[in-house]
Amino acid sequence: MANDPSTRSNGFREAQRHLAGLTARAEKRALLWLAPRTPGWVTSDHLTLLGFLAMVACGVLYALAGRHPWLLLLVNVGLVLNWLGDSLDGTLARYRGVERPRFGFYVDHLVDAFGVLFVLGGLALSALMSPLVAAGFLIAYYLLAIESYLATYAIGRFKISWGAVGGTELRIVLALVNGLVLYRPRLSLGGSSWLAFDVLGVGATAALGVLAVVAGIRGTRALARAEGWAPPLPPPASQRTTSRHDGRCEGEALSLV
Repeated sequence: MANDPSTRSNGFREAQRHLAGLTARAEKRALLWLAPRTPGWVTSDHLTLLGFLAMVACGVLYALAGRHPWLLLLVNVGLVLNWLGDSLDGTLARYRGVERPRFGFYVDHLVDAFGVLFVLGGLALSALMSPLVAAGFLIAYYLLAIESYLATYAIGRFKISWGAVGGTELRIVLALVNGLVLYRPRLSLGGSSWLAFDVLGVGATAALGVLAVVAGIRGTRALARAEGWAPPLPPPASQRTTSRHDGRCEGEALSLV
């Protein structure tokens, strides 16, 4: 009975997952191929830990890459290990019938939050990205993550990807950027030289900020359609009047509110 996931979840119902990234289908096939071939002693918790340690390693490697640029290649290895741990843990748990929806959701995204902090912290220390740009990127990421988690609870919809871009696509883009920075750490724009990570970081920060605002507006409108806006408080009975003229004015005033 202890291994029955429905018992552990106490009737908990998972939010509907939305994943439509460019690599979603290929990724799903790869994970379903890997799950039955994973050694029995490897658990989903081991994979979650692997994903987290890989992010910590990426942060440390980024911090050292300012003096040793070739370490950017090892960052890409860390990104692959992070994908393996972060993506396979849930698939493995479902394949083995030992999924824990609440535990998995909570721990997985808590790990993601700290992992991004380590990565951007390492970039800020590396001199490959300005600390201000790294901080802005981190804030924008957290804003979008907060909106996503709120929508998961309030609307029952969990977005794993935004448009054609999800976590796997972001890892691929970051790996390509690492290769670019290895050979061209600075870019010339408008007659000035800028850190490549700064240019791309500012663009990514703006994109995440816009997504957070748009998603917040859409989520608010969806909940307003479902539950309505707050109604105005009716006047006390002592202030109500049966006057035809006053009643018309009162109705007009309320309609404007």
